[in-house]
Amino acid sequence: MGRPAPPDPVTLSALTDAGLAPVEELAGQGPVLRAALHRLGLARVQDLWFHLPLRYEDRTRVTPIAELRAGESAQVEGRIEAVERGFRYRPQLRVAIADATHQTLVLRFFHFRGAQADALRPGLRLRCFGEVRHGAQGLEMVHPQYQSLPDGAEATTEERLTPVYPTTEGLGQKRLGGLIAKALLRLPAEAALELIPAGLRAGLGLASLRDALLEVHRPSPQADTALLALGRHPAQQRLAFEELLAQHLSLKRLRAQVRALAAPALRGDGSLRARLLAGLPFALTGAQRRVVAEVAHDLAKPVPMLRLVQGDVGSGKTAVAALAALAAVEAGRQVALMAPTELLAEQHLRTFQRWLQPLGVEVVWLAGKVQGRARQAALAAVAAGAPVVIGTHALMQEGVAFRGLGLAIIDEQHRFGVHQRLALRDKGLSGDAVPHQLVLTATPIPRTLAMSAYADLDVSVIDELPPGRTPVATVAISNARRSEVIGRIAAACAEGRQAYWVCTLIEESEQLQAQAAEVAHAELCAALPDLRIGLVHGRMKARDKRQVMDAFKAGDLALLVATTVIEVGVDVPNASLMVIENSERLGLAQLHQLRGRVGRGSVASSCVLLYQPPLGRLARERLAVLRETNDGFRIAEKDLALRGPGEVLGTRQTGQLALRIADLARDASLLPEVHRVGEALLRDHPAAAERLVQRWIGAATRYAGA
Repeated sequence: MGRPAPPDPVTLSALTDAGLAPVEELAGQGPVLRAALHRLGLARVQDLWFHLPLRYEDRTRVTPIAELRAGESAQVEGRIEAVERGFRYRPQLRVAIADATHQTLVLRFFHFRGAQADALRPGLRLRCFGEVRHGAQGLEMVHPQYQSLPDGAEATTEERLTPVYPTTEGLGQKRLGGLIAKALLRLPAEAALELIPAGLRAGLGLASLRDALLEVHRPSPQADTALLALGRHPAQQRLAFEELLAQHLSLKRLRAQVRALAAPALRGDGSLRARLLAGLPFALTGAQRRVVAEVAHDLAKPVPMLRLVQGDVGSGKTAVAALAALAAVEAGRQVALMAPTELLAEQHLRTFQRWLQPLGVEVVWLAGKVQGRARQAALAAVAAGAPVVIGTHALMQEGVAFRGLGLAIIDEQHRFGVHQRLALRDKGLSGDAVPHQLVLTATPIPRTLAMSAYADLDVSVIDELPPGRTPVATVAISNARRSEVIGRIAAACAEGRQAYWVCTLIEESEQLQAQAAEVAHAELCAALPDLRIGLVHGRMKARDKRQVMDAFKAGDLALLVATTVIEVGVDVPNASLMVIENSERLGLAQLHQLRGRVGRGSVASSCVLLYQPPLGRLARERLAVLRETNDGFRIAEKDLALRGPGEVLGTRQTGQLALRIADLARDASLLPEVHRVGEALLRDHPAAAERLVQRWIGAATRYAGA
């Protein structure tokens, strides 16, 4: 596809209108395609212009197998030398190809059809694209894309980098790319596209918006591929600036809207809080006392509290939440605490029952697994005014009615969609009054980023760990010494301690993550036959996951093999050793979160970062930071300084809105100008500000208030 020709000035207004035209105007759409586009929020032609690539694949060249490097994606060509079907642990298909360099690459498939296996026969010429990794017999690709090439046929390569778009079931990359190509033909001239006045753009060095869109969707053959891969190409930075500006404007407007509403003034007499503090087996830290006071001050006002409490793993956010809940209960209002997983919600349930029930405060449990009579009883209790309700997204379902919800507490809020948070807040709507909101996160966020990602929230930081927490000793060990690490686990478990083995295979498919955990589980069971070893991953049923976790917490299992589902919500004080596989492939924030699962008791704890050499510079620096410090805020600042692939927020969710191209860690340097331009737009060009928010966020603006 070439670049769309510049528009004829005569047709400019028509092309401008075309951006707001429904996507149905683009040819060849059936009901299945329309439904898929709707799920992606693509309703207008303009939405397709701003549906930006997640990444790029370089199919412009064929890389000789001898030049492949683990951790990079590449296109290769070769002839099949051998095909092997195996059934060790689970069915798999291994195909060995070789090229003119006489080097061999293994293609590994876990999911394949018989006809597919039969078609892959020795002598066949293949072209493959995928990520290269280290395997048992050298370099390999797992589930690569491939095509057979007829002998003697001239195989052409792409002229440009191939964009990979966010998509959904029923809409493949080729079909979506074709629709976007048609939409780009309707791009108007720069003057009709630009919403930031020239005076505000002056001195920013921003590229043309029209050119930026065309370059990002179809990078020119001369484009700097390294800059594109890092998100630092001028075209990407131009779009990132505008997206951050739209987000900033949306959150500023949202804050003003919510502050205009009323909320119940929760001024309790302090009796329940005093009794809880007297009964706790520990004293609050100075940081906890400060944050508790900030929350209480907000709750006593007749306007909605919107406060984010961030604190490192183990800093005591739960105690802050419990005291906030009691302030609402003292004032005669209900409290809902929502967590993203049943594991985390159940942990809160046990803690709140242990602390609050001796005070005569009822705690009701409402999750998806609560069914039948138990569910009816829970719903009746909530409707009758049960003071504290804890659960998962089930709290927002139809049929859940609160008598007087005064405070909504949301834990690890970046794991929730904006619709879900709004639905919980709406459970407490009463006229023009809404509940107070307290948001908790264990992801340490540098202050500059918190001010942008949570611009509609006041931010409190618990920057002090309770006394008695043992620092976790962290070491990085090459995968070549895997047997030594397994021996270390055997020794620790022989002393009565427990351990985690975390599999962090980063694939687009959760299924492949589960397979990685299953293979590791089988390997460890064979190597450590005297130990009881459990397995938990994201594809297991909630009931099965819970049974395994309960057995681990009870000490019935010595070793737990898990995917990153254990990142939050698991508290096993006797677990003092963690091994993280492929640690070089995770960001600092996620590695720190995982490490926080050990060191929760009084015994000395360790974390082993298994890595696959050779390490790149960024990976080496990330692992070095983890060895040097346990301070989550220092780690977050370093993550920001490195600008590595690990995102400071741990997710593409900023906490309010999913970003398409901007990255709050990578693009932090843009934020001062974003704030300056945003203030001027709101003050002097409110119509342009509104259109800019609609362009990037559209219908999602209503949901950002959740």
